[in-house]
Amino acid sequence: MEQCASVEREVDKVLQKFLTYGQHCEQSLEELLHYVGQLRAELANAALQGTPLSATLSLVMSQCCRKIKDTVQKLASDHKDIHSSVSRVGKAIDRNFDSEICGVVSDAVWDSREKQQQILQMAIVEHLYQQGMLSVAEELCQESTLNVDLDFKQPFLELNRILEALHEQDLGPALEWAISHRQRLLELNSSLEFKLHRLHFIRLLASGPEKQLEALSYARHFQPFARLHQREIQVMMGSLVYLRLGLEKSPYCHLLDNSHWAEICETFTRDACSLLGLSVESPLSVSFASGCVALPVLMNIKAVIEQRQCTGVWSHKDELPIEIELGMKCWYHSVFACPILRQQTSDSNPPIKLICGHVISRDALNKLINGGNCNDRRVSVGVSAHHPRHHRPPRRLQHLS
Repeated sequence: MEQCASVEREVDKVLQKFLTYGQHCEQSLEELLHYVGQLRAELANAALQGTPLSATLSLVMSQCCRKIKDTVQKLASDHKDIHSSVSRVGKAIDRNFDSEICGVVSDAVWDSREKQQQILQMAIVEHLYQQGMLSVAEELCQESTLNVDLDFKQPFLELNRILEALHEQDLGPALEWAISHRQRLLELNSSLEFKLHRLHFIRLLASGPEKQLEALSYARHFQPFARLHQREIQVMMGSLVYLRLGLEKSPYCHLLDNSHWAEICETFTRDACSLLGLSVESPLSVSFASGCVALPVLMNIKAVIEQRQCTGVWSHKDELPIEIELGMKCWYHSVFACPILRQQTSDSNPPIKLICGHVISRDALNKLINGGNCNDRRVSVGVSAHHPRHHRPPRRLQHLS
């Protein structure tokens, strides 16, 4: 981020110079136009009187021409200074950022260039669908000849339709969707349907005493949620006492807060995406944010590898040479590291549970079965710690999926 801040400071200097130059240029031209206007009026007056051009007026005209020339030269000189400031921005970008970052990751990561392009296009299209930019996504599909199934589009179309209605404070589509998916939402311990009913009840309360009977009738929708949301239901029922006096001047004025609409949009997006197997944030935005964090570290590692001529250190396309901390926001699943080999497990080297209850990697198990001869004392130490009879294979194994 320090590199971005350095470039941003240079950009701020250029913008400030542009602003100062614009103000100075406008003021100088206005003064010059006013001066020329006065001289023109004097010349016109002398022409009407038929008097010859006086020496004083001739001197004023020569001074005016000199002033115009000096002003234009001064503005041109200031404009050149701005050009030099703009060039410094380019130099700051070159100084703080590597112009060629494609070499950071080996080409072996991608099966082919066509596969790389297809994956990138699909990620962009999914991001556009998730952001509600449906027309832009369709245009991209047509121009890139990318074939996207209707089954892939349908969840995004439905979610965006409901979110647009919520932004317009229309609860109908969201309530209809929540009721139709009630059982699956309950399995997720979601309170979406209750929050939608609560928001509709609050809208009835906000309409005044004339909606009191309708609000009482609608309160029957809270019955299935009475056990889990008893306190919130009691608060809403208690607000009926102040309905005639006005909720905005009562202890229940917080019910009318507009933040409830932003909250219901976030709740719907989170629960609907979880229900449909979609991520709340698009994979493209997550990958971009993670790349911004990881790229400087990877560039430093690449420079060290090239300097020490140890290119074989980073030969696997499915892992990085070092661990990069991306923050808890990017924690999506747990990672198991074998306590013997001190390596993370993978699809090709899954975790194995021994009969004693300890968990090790399959590679470590194979080395134990072969007698622990692997040129690493950690294996022999780990064997005695995790299984007393380390010269015999365990009688029963369980593969951890």
